[in-house]
Amino acid sequence: MLTCKEFLESLNEYLDENAAAEVRKSVEDHIHNCPNCWVVHDTTKKTVQIYRGVEPQALPEEVNARLMEALGKKMAAGGAGETD
Repeated sequence: MLTCKEFLESLNEYLDENAAAEVRKSVEDHIHNCPNCWVVHDTTKKTVQIYRGVEPQALPEEVNARLMEALGKKMAAGGAGETD
């Protein structure tokens, strides 16, 4: 059975319906046995369904500048997206 970390790594592929049959089965088995991951799956799935039909909106220039600055600092610190 998948660990919770492996489940999270497979969730995007699963929700996009691009996952191989074996991965889909592993994810489904995991969410049937792990209530916490079931909630993550259900919430993420509903969020994706809501936003699929929404037109993208441009970020205000101030927000975009702050975001780019924060990302630049994160990249310079060497912590780009790495978690334990």
